[in-house]
Amino acid sequence: METFNNIKKPSKIEQELAIESYDALVSVIDQLKLDDPEIEIEETQERIKIPLSALKLLSEILKAMSQGKLFSLVPMATEVTTQKAAEILGCSRPHFVKLLEDGEIDFTKVGKHRRVKFEDVLNYKEKVKKKQKQQIIDIMKSDEELGLYDS
Repeated sequence: METFNNIKKPSKIEQELAIESYDALVSVIDQLKLDDPEIEIEETQERIKIPLSALKLLSEILKAMSQGKLFSLVPMATEVTTQKAAEILGCSRPHFVKLLEDGEIDFTKVGKHRRVKFEDVLNYKEKVKKKQKQQIIDIMKSDEELGLYDS
């Protein structure tokens, strides 16, 4: 499995191939009736059973590639360093460490080093996004009540 350091943007050729593959895969997935369909690799004529959920994940990967987006698959139980977690959140490492010390995000210590579950970092990021969205809605409502915002 690729690490964060090996992630690179898809080339134009990869994007074009991903567009074709995505369209074909989505139309095939819509027609499937089994949860464990069998696919065939044309080059080797090898047939492989694959979970439907894995095919759907592959379609999401192809969609991201077709749009030229960077992507990475990370097992949810993966632990990350404080530096990597800070990069994921878009903040400094010292600020992230303060979040840990304030109990905002769970962590474990390995020797002197803190480790954080990737899933916990994503959950915190989502929580912050929801809070920000609600604050914007509250500000807009307040502005409407004061007559500062025209609908």
